[in-house]
Amino acid sequence: MEESRMGPFLPDAVRRHAAGRPHAPAVTQGAETRTYADLDARSNRAARALLALGLPDGARVGYLVRPGLMAAELLVACAKAGLVATPLNWRLAEPELIAVARDAGLGVVLTETEFLPKARAVRAALPGIDLVTESGAGEEHGERTYERWLDDASADDPGHGQDGDAVFLQLYTSGTTGLPKGVQLTLGNVSAGEHQLREMGWQQSSVALNAMPVFHIAGTGWLVTALSAGAHTVALADLVPARVVEEMERHRVTHAFFVPAVLHLLTQLPGVGERDFSALELIVYGASPITPALLRRSMDTFGCGFYQKYGQTETTGSATRLLPEDHVVDGPRSALLRSAGNTRPDVEVAIADPVTGETVPPGTVGEILTRSHHLTPGYWQRPDENVALFTADGWLRTGDAGYLDKDGYLFITDRIKDMVITGGENVYPIEVESALAEHPAVLDVAVFGTPDETWGEAVTAAVVLRPEAAPVSADDLIAFTRDRVASYKKPRVVHFVDELPRNPSGKILKRVLRSELSPDS
Repeated sequence: MEESRMGPFLPDAVRRHAAGRPHAPAVTQGAETRTYADLDARSNRAARALLALGLPDGARVGYLVRPGLMAAELLVACAKAGLVATPLNWRLAEPELIAVARDAGLGVVLTETEFLPKARAVRAALPGIDLVTESGAGEEHGERTYERWLDDASADDPGHGQDGDAVFLQLYTSGTTGLPKGVQLTLGNVSAGEHQLREMGWQQSSVALNAMPVFHIAGTGWLVTALSAGAHTVALADLVPARVVEEMERHRVTHAFFVPAVLHLLTQLPGVGERDFSALELIVYGASPITPALLRRSMDTFGCGFYQKYGQTETTGSATRLLPEDHVVDGPRSALLRSAGNTRPDVEVAIADPVTGETVPPGTVGEILTRSHHLTPGYWQRPDENVALFTADGWLRTGDAGYLDKDGYLFITDRIKDMVITGGENVYPIEVESALAEHPAVLDVAVFGTPDETWGEAVTAAVVLRPEAAPVSADDLIAFTRDRVASYKKPRVVHFVDELPRNPSGKILKRVLRSELSPDS
């Protein structure tokens, strides 16, 4: 495996652009823009303000923010201060959010005004942690106001950020047990490297659209890449399709990242084919499966290069990629549109027999393994799961099934794990099953994913009702989950069945349910 040159890591990249191009735009949110000099100075103050709270090296800094100025400042600040940025999923219900905060052992939580009630719930559950708010609404309750907090801090750069092995980011992904897991990522993990920047055509003049949540690797990783390249990031707090198109035109966006569900919504907008996308050079897509029909429609609509990424939070979103030149619509090479591409020089992928662990020849389906400098050093405080995550010789087990063709292109056939990917969000069935099982009318339940044109997969439930229960509808059960799980985890479809198919050992056969209850069946 060839190692690509990493770095400069995020803090040094911002420092260098601030020194060499101080007036160049770094991040825009609405009508407000931070230059690289602004971002450097404000992230220094935020780093010093965090350290002034008495946080030790490596402390977890939680924040509830949408993509934008505050998100960028806090990410860079944590890296400069030797702290660990822990962006929190504001879509979670309060009990889920509190569980994440406790697991991380947050030393402070920062929030935009919109999420202040959830931040206060976290603070109430973790007595003694500091709360910094976008507005001054709660100063009388001991809450700090973000701008005043920055103004009171020193502008001296704490100087951290050169150690590629330093953990600076912790992103939470659902676990197979239903408990969230903190994926630790280092500065070196997230570094795009010169090869990837060149491969995607990044320039200092590039304009990147960032509309992905920062609690996902797609949103934070895209921001790190753009800032490392010295590009201008246009951040959208809300992913409203009409607004996305307007901002792409207004700012002459050159690079954008979308999940397939968003591409579907964008290509359905009335008049989208008449918009001016002449500045657009590349659309990167990933995080969930895409149909060839949607991909072709997207290519026709935007008329730019397309670049697919396959990976996971644990691989910093990087395992394979399908290059623009591999996006061929007609002819024998069009079959590659169904693949997840091949590897970059700094990444290895192999297929192993899930039972023996031995590698298998091309064309044989097995578990997808990967090895690179992008791999997480491990889950936060999960030693047993870390042992299961890696092989003895350092390969990461993805839990996905697929095969490599003779030319090294990866084709994903299924997931060994039962995770459902809906609109780019990961949903583990046990979380939803546990919520539905609390309903007094539910005797038995299984949750799985079924194909959905808009969302990639729809969270689908097969429910067995208690014979003596009062009548209950699918809408009743969906509404029942509203306060128990995040909105995107709620089932979109509920089927009532007499019994769930099981194997002799009693395990539910979800592949049978998918086959019998999918829309096309």
